[in-house]
Amino acid sequence: MQNRRVRVRFAPSPTGPLHIGGVRTALFNYLFAKKHGGDFLLRIEDTDQGRYVPGAEEYIVNSLNWLGLVPDESIVKEGKYGPYRQSERKEIYQKYAIDLIHKDKAYYAFDTPEELEIMREKLQNEKSAIQQYNAHTRGEMKNSLTLSNSEVLEKLNSGENYVIRFKMPANEDVVVQDIIRGQVTVNSSLLDDKVLFKSDGMPTYHLANIVDDYLMQISHVIRGEEWLPSLPLHVMLYRAFGWETVMPEFAHLPLILKPEGKGKLSKRDGDKMGFPVFPLEWQDPETGEISSGYRESGYFPDAVINILALLGWNPGIEQEFFNVEELAPLFSLERVGKSGSRFDPEKAKWFNQHYLRKRENRELAQEFSKLLKLKNVDADINKLEKIVALVKDRSVFVKDFWEQSDFFFVAPMAFDEKTIKKRWKEDSSAQMLQMIEILEKCQDFSAHLLESEVKAYIEQNNMNIGAVMNAFRVAIVGESKGPHLFDILEIIGKEQSISRLNYAIEKLK
Repeated sequence: MQNRRVRVRFAPSPTGPLHIGGVRTALFNYLFAKKHGGDFLLRIEDTDQGRYVPGAEEYIVNSLNWLGLVPDESIVKEGKYGPYRQSERKEIYQKYAIDLIHKDKAYYAFDTPEELEIMREKLQNEKSAIQQYNAHTRGEMKNSLTLSNSEVLEKLNSGENYVIRFKMPANEDVVVQDIIRGQVTVNSSLLDDKVLFKSDGMPTYHLANIVDDYLMQISHVIRGEEWLPSLPLHVMLYRAFGWETVMPEFAHLPLILKPEGKGKLSKRDGDKMGFPVFPLEWQDPETGEISSGYRESGYFPDAVINILALLGWNPGIEQEFFNVEELAPLFSLERVGKSGSRFDPEKAKWFNQHYLRKRENRELAQEFSKLLKLKNVDADINKLEKIVALVKDRSVFVKDFWEQSDFFFVAPMAFDEKTIKKRWKEDSSAQMLQMIEILEKCQDFSAHLLESEVKAYIEQNNMNIGAVMNAFRVAIVGESKGPHLFDILEIIGKEQSISRLNYAIEKLK
């Protein structure tokens, strides 16, 4: 590692919702910064204004905040290296593009779209191995390398459209060490003369990215492997500017793969299999289409963090559950694999179940209370706390509590037919009348005392305990589900318990 302060950036484009692959990139940057006592920056790369989507920027900020990955510097928390939105840095980039021209590392190109198309067709017809604007073709095109200085000045002064292209060397090995991939070598003859700057005053991603990383003193660039093909160009740009000594170290993260293991995980996979691929719910501003989010689907942020941390990174120990504070000291880019990692929706649920069980019952009761209000059910928070304690081990999400506990709030009006055939016998009604007598006599309606009284009665009267308890549960719950029966009786109370038994006797006689 270079002997300088660690500064990393997460630099998404506001072109739509943040994919969980992007979230993992943000997480790995965050963990790396925290481990080394460095800075984690959020930079919005909005140079391509044609693809800008309203609301996407706020979505990115809200997603990171929900996950607890709060940047040290960002568009909402300015530092001394701002602005942190590239569209607000436009005037910076032109100076650097012109500087490359003066160094003979870039040039003006005035080719029209039609002329570029003619070039491509010519190369196709010639069956050329490399069909691009590069060291071999630029000499035949309309640019400041083929035009006289006076012709170039005339075109610039007349406002003719132009781009500034990087002057890629004709045949040079570009060698760079990637922390994850090892040595990467690409010959420059395979690379084109990328556009760096356009006459509308906006830079392309490549120029803005390099200039901003330099000016913001970024020490490590940790990004997805889709940027690996751009690495040689970026290295060449650092060299062209004379910034090799402060060039960041690079690490290109592996893909998150579809659940079946083939291909990059997409929104379509989530839609097809019923799981989110975005941190928060997203509504497309043009179509109105709503895509599900992990937050709205009931996942806890620490579960999502835990899921993503182990996709592509191995802590080297048996432990599987980590919070951010535990992850940071363990994290290292050297333990990130090169191969893609398969996303497992069931494992994601398993993680969430773990974090649900770890949550305080009071906190879960408050969340459950919000869901109950949507169902017009009012419940005492202390009662909810007891219910949550009984059902949370059977649940994956807070929303599962209702299915596991609806009978605490609503008495059964109908009974499951299969359960009745199996559990309700000819003598069940008579037995339930006896249960009513016991309940009526109980002054203390605690689960412990109720269980003691009922079981003593069953034993004294040589009754079949299994048959009695099965019918008892059906009468109270409506089917064969739920936690310990006497816990249910204590919570719903004497009056409701007796009322349900009477209703069952009448309904099932």
